[in-house]
Amino acid sequence: MTLGQMQQPPPDVTVYRTRYCAYCTLAVRLLESFQIAFREIDVSGDPERRRWLMRVSGQRTVPQIFVGDRAIGGYHELRQVLRGGPSALASPPSEEAE
Repeated sequence: MTLGQMQQPPPDVTVYRTRYCAYCTLAVRLLESFQIAFREIDVSGDPERRRWLMRVSGQRTVPQIFVGDRAIGGYHELRQVLRGGPSALASPPSEEAE
């Protein structure tokens, strides 16, 4: 690990969720298990925020997890990213071969 990597602030992680969503709860627990700081935004009953979320993420479902301004997807995508460890959240997405 280089000095520059050690000084980077942790990524800003946001979980958009609803109250009664099992995958939202799983995503939160997964982040907590890696001791990753995050903030939760409940979009239950907030149609304006849900429309915004659909527009920026391209998805209608929750949870939607953002790292900074980058939408990484839902619970399954978060689990996939974290297979590389917590530092993988700060990495740019890898391009998959077509």
